[in-house]
Amino acid sequence: MFHHIVFFYLKKDITAAQRAEFETKLRGLLAIKSIHSGYVGIPSTHAVRPIIDTSYDFAEFFVFKSHADHDAYQIDPIHQAFINDCKAYWDSVKIYDFE
Repeated sequence: MFHHIVFFYLKKDITAAQRAEFETKLRGLLAIKSIHSGYVGIPSTHAVRPIIDTSYDFAEFFVFKSHADHDAYQIDPIHQAFINDCKAYWDSVKIYDFE
């Protein structure tokens, strides 16, 4: 299995409508067929501790059965449209992949 985690740090001056559009399109990535399982969310407020990083705005956690499935995700038209439509909304993105 191949795991792909992405943390999005959105620009502070985007509107509520832009933030909602970002979330909708981020959740739309779950329709990509090469994703075995996936989750999208915001930082938890359940267990706040100094060691927990809650500085990001949204995160995605996708699991792929293989590297080939991950590679297919990267070039999938849904993923490419998400990047093109939403890249103006984030200041930075951090990606962590692991096996």
